[in-house]
Amino acid sequence: MWLLAILLVLDLVLGLGDSIGEVLRYDRSAIAAGGWWRLLTAHIVHLDLHHLILNELGLVLVWALFADDYDAVEWCAIVSVGALAISSGLWWLSPRVAWYVGASGVLHSIMAAGCAKHLAVRAWDRWILLVGLCGKLVYEQLGGREPALTVVDAHLYGAISGFAVGAALSWRTYIMRLRSARP
Repeated sequence: MWLLAILLVLDLVLGLGDSIGEVLRYDRSAIAAGGWWRLLTAHIVHLDLHHLILNELGLVLVWALFADDYDAVEWCAIVSVGALAISSGLWWLSPRVAWYVGASGVLHSIMAAGCAKHLAVRAWDRWILLVGLCGKLVYEQLGGREPALTVVDAHLYGAISGFAVGAALSWRTYIMRLRSARP
């Protein structure tokens, strides 16, 4: 049910048109002028239907891999922190990025949080997932071929924040189990 709701929201935002997209996207000058909501809303806006479909397919994939790894509140924390970390990273570390839209950075947050959880619970696929994600990030940062409008720094900032939040949540769960196991 959650997945369908998220997909519908993403579709609705694109369906509302370009003028809504321009109000919601990460826009450095608009944020400087007080449009702080853009730090979060940029991640639900897409360039076009092709961009939206690619991000929705990515969402379905990470949902299939990681949906059961955290509860709804934890996923909200991962996504919210990821979105803010990406926007903050773009603001402070990538000042040349004038505008940004899309969910791919947040998808990297989700993927990295899932990797952290799979490492913590020693899942059989943990190294495959981690090596795949790290390899993709290194490839992008070294100038691998990406579409012209892809902001690969958003992927990196998303993955770093997602892994940090996922590791913290996994650590918290571990500590809680230790405390409950004590007589």
